[in-house]
Amino acid sequence: MKIAFPTRDGSTVAGHAGKASSWLVYDLAELAPGAALPAPARVELARDEVIHHFHDDRPHPLDGVALVVTASAGDGFIRHMKTRGSEVLLTGETDPAAALAKLAAGEALADQRFDITTSLCKLRDLFSRH
Repeated sequence: MKIAFPTRDGSTVAGHAGKASSWLVYDLAELAPGAALPAPARVELARDEVIHHFHDDRPHPLDGVALVVTASAGDGFIRHMKTRGSEVLLTGETDPAAALAKLAAGEALADQRFDITTSLCKLRDLFSRH
């Protein structure tokens, strides 16, 4: 199972996932119970690969990701990722490794923090192609 986190600085969970160009992708397929988390792969998207601009006309670098964990995302992003086979989980957790540890332990993640841009995205998503 692959889990992806948008990031701005390579170490914290970012918001506005639809416009994120930097991602941390953890591949947990080979993770043994009790083993340490693997290091994430850093995925840098080209401008035309950023989900907000992507046209679904070819494979995408985030294909195969089962779960996207992000601080914020609009409904259009959530719908778009669902069509590509990924679920989206919104959280206020800022540390990807801590979020993964909580998910693995079956614990709830911190609630999403208020972000005015999420409200603006929801408004824009009413008119989105996604």
